[in-house]
Amino acid sequence: MNTPSEDSNWLYTISPKKSVINLNFKEIWYYRDLLLLFVKRDVITLYKQTILGPLWYFIQPLFTSVIFTLVFNNIADIKTGNGVPSFLFNLAGITAWNYFSACLNGTSDIFKQNQGIFGKVYFPRVIMPMSTVLSNLIKFGIQFLVFICFYIYFVFFTDVAFNTFPTVGIIWLPLVVFIMAFLGLGFGMMISSMTTKYRDLTFLVGFGVQLLMYGSAVMYPLSLIQDKVSQGKLPDWVGAFIEYNPMTTIIELFRHITLGVGTFSLSKLGYATLVSIMVFLLGLIVFNKTEKTFIDTV
Repeated sequence: MNTPSEDSNWLYTISPKKSVINLNFKEIWYYRDLLLLFVKRDVITLYKQTILGPLWYFIQPLFTSVIFTLVFNNIADIKTGNGVPSFLFNLAGITAWNYFSACLNGTSDIFKQNQGIFGKVYFPRVIMPMSTVLSNLIKFGIQFLVFICFYIYFVFFTDVAFNTFPTVGIIWLPLVVFIMAFLGLGFGMMISSMTTKYRDLTFLVGFGVQLLMYGSAVMYPLSLIQDKVSQGKLPDWVGAFIEYNPMTTIIELFRHITLGVGTFSLSKLGYATLVSIMVFLLGLIVFNKTEKTFIDTV
């Protein structure tokens, strides 16, 4: 065993974690260059050998918005409210949803995808899911810029009766991003930890995320669900699930601060924030616990 004087000669000491809730910011800062390297890898290599490359950042939300507009607004005749163009309404919901789903999907297979690196060299394992969240933040920024461009087009260059401007609630945008990142990161770390033993979860993640999108008010306003429940056309439990889904609150808030539509309250925002923190802490506990033994099961 090293004496205190001997330990003091080392720049950095690797030791077993003493707590399941362990997020050593000093250690993460020490490996910040590695974190940035992983972010660069995720951004550059994802579309490196594709024909359209980064254009997929633009194509996916635009085509999805067009399909949602045709199906849900033109065929199903779902109203957006306040004269907001249905395409812009859907693009706002998809822009917010894409960041959450990208964080969840990207971190849900961390152990399996990086078992070669994890088994050969030491670094804080939590850096890997963090790099996924940061790289997806760049993608979110690009898609948000696309949304702003279409917003400007509809407001200033069309005859649509749409005169809504962003409210002072725009100050909540950083918190919206924070909640989406923590929810995606927390759920992703939990799923990644479980897939080391139960590989079936890998096949369920993509399917489950798609189903969750329909329960998060991405392509319809929350007020529509509330009306359906009050009219007895939807079960109460369905309305409660959608209303208390934290991503519903976030998407409604995103539309509220950018388009002036949607229902929003500070109590629901506080609820979504609390849930995101709890999910992240639970995910961190499971992730840290799995980190010690995953190499034997992955």
